Amino acid sequence: MTSEETLPGAPGAMLVIVSGPSGVGKDTVISSLCLVPTQPERYFVITCTTRPRREYEVDGVHYHFLSPEEFEDKRAAGGFLEANLVHAHWYGTPRDEVRAALASGRDAILKIDVQGAAVVKQKVPEALLVFLVPPSLEDLFSRLQSRATESADELDIRQRNAALELSRQDDYDYVVPNETGQVAKTAARIDEIIRAEKAGNPDRRTRV
Repeated sequence: MTSEETLPGAPGAMLVIVSGPSGVGKDTVISSLCLVPTQPERYFVITCTTRPRREYEVDGVHYHFLSPEEFEDKRAAGGFLEANLVHAHWYGTPRDEVRAALASGRDAILKIDVQGAAVVKQKVPEALLVFLVPPSLEDLFSRLQSRATESADELDIRQRNAALELSRQDDYDYVVPNETGQVAKTAARIDEIIRAEKAGNPDRRTRV
């Protein structure tokens, strides 16, 4: 079997994509979702990227930080479920992590940009797509500016892309508002969605 061929996961195990524009709070929401107890535990897939590591980030925790050459080698070998160039850097979902989680009966939770989510949904129709939205575009821009992790040019790119990404929310199964200061509430809503989907389709087999 080649890495591009698909394998079915255990019955009921789901592939869940959490997406949304840059600055909407995906990392914070997923960190809160990690604290919600489940049986079996959910598996939170770590994305690979060529983006430079920020001061507070830990390799293998926040991302797998790869050189452009390492990333391309893995992509050429079929090691990514999806890989996209976003904000001038490559991001990819490691296929082996997703497969291992689903095969063991665990839900695999992915944090992916809008481009990547569309690719995964095309490859994996059983995937559940959740889109986070900010209270307003102005609020989103304020969040991007306040975190001060990008240069002026990078910030401008992210702001322009955010408006385009928000227009894609109708492509998702669920749209969940992430109100300022309500991270736990947002995570609880995603947890509720996942549990309801699992209850409604306990024999779902997700092929990756």
